[in-house]
Amino acid sequence: MTNTDLFTTGRIGTLELPNRLVMAPLTRNRAEADGTPSELMAIQYAQRATAGLIIAEGTTPNPVGQTYPNIPGIHTDSHIAGWRRVTDAVRARGGRMFLQLQHGGRVGHPDNSGLIPVAPSAIALPEPIHTPSGPQPAVTPRALSLAEIQDTIADYATAARNAVAAGFEGVEIHSANGHLPHQFLAGNTNRRTDAYGGSIDNRIRLTLEVVDAAIAAIGADRVGIRIAPGVTVNGIAEDDTDELYAALVAALAERDPAYLHLVFADPENPLYHRIRQLWPTALIANPNLGWGVPLPADGGRAAAEALLAAGADLVSLGRSFLANPDLVERLKIGAPLNPLRDEPLMYVGGPEGYIDYPTLDTATISGPAAVHALSSTAA
Repeated sequence: MTNTDLFTTGRIGTLELPNRLVMAPLTRNRAEADGTPSELMAIQYAQRATAGLIIAEGTTPNPVGQTYPNIPGIHTDSHIAGWRRVTDAVRARGGRMFLQLQHGGRVGHPDNSGLIPVAPSAIALPEPIHTPSGPQPAVTPRALSLAEIQDTIADYATAARNAVAAGFEGVEIHSANGHLPHQFLAGNTNRRTDAYGGSIDNRIRLTLEVVDAAIAAIGADRVGIRIAPGVTVNGIAEDDTDELYAALVAALAERDPAYLHLVFADPENPLYHRIRQLWPTALIANPNLGWGVPLPADGGRAAAEALLAAGADLVSLGRSFLANPDLVERLKIGAPLNPLRDEPLMYVGGPEGYIDYPTLDTATISGPAAVHALSSTAA
């Protein structure tokens, strides 16, 4: 009989989890200007340590991979030390963390990284990109040479080792949402005619080689992969989604990594069930709760339970964890949920809308008082 109980134990690789609720990776633009994780980030993640697993926000494996301002990195000693403060704070409260490795590819700007973005092909993002001076037109990226592709793969491997040195249990390779590996997967962003373009086997090659490099660096049980079949974020258009992801998932399954993280999983979609059949290890499913619409009153619990009933092993939630540091406890006892505040507060920096959401224990604390009270308990 299928177990739809979110509060039973789960497992990823050799890591036992106290429940099956995962905090999804969430860009929040709270790192220092050089990409070093801030003290605010340590507080924010520690507040949410009761999640079965926290997947930390998209973090760049090299300088040219930076997407937006104040995005964290994992390619300098300062980055490693900053993330170590975060993982120490989370571990002190009983939590576990993976780090998402995110190379933006063409989703970047010289005003953010100081570098011209790179991509599979010289095709610009069809929308403005946020910079320190506001939205700017996207620039045309440089097409990566074969040698640069190999250098990028090596950077992912180094980033994986750095993540373990920073105290993470493992890493998630972000091959979704229009970032670099996804740009290689999609035909509208990959016009290459070499071994990394054209056929499905060629277009999945980069993701597979990045995963292979990470596994060689830190072990298969420490590596997960995130995919987003059919998702059109950041100008992605796939015309062969079902065939593309059946081939990618089957090839990834041969590597036996710790988990597959499926974005906007839909149990009504036959591709979801095909992926479940193909995937041998833990499947984390992320439900589509709608962009730009209020969260459901139950914070996504019904959608999460439906995914478990459809074969997922764990379920990731994003905005519900943003607004509710103690989401697991609230869902478990049926307590009311905090509403999510104005979306701009998600990306403006500072403590407001970041570490001042009340828990059931601190429901009357907000603003500066919350910063003091919650930082002292998260240290």
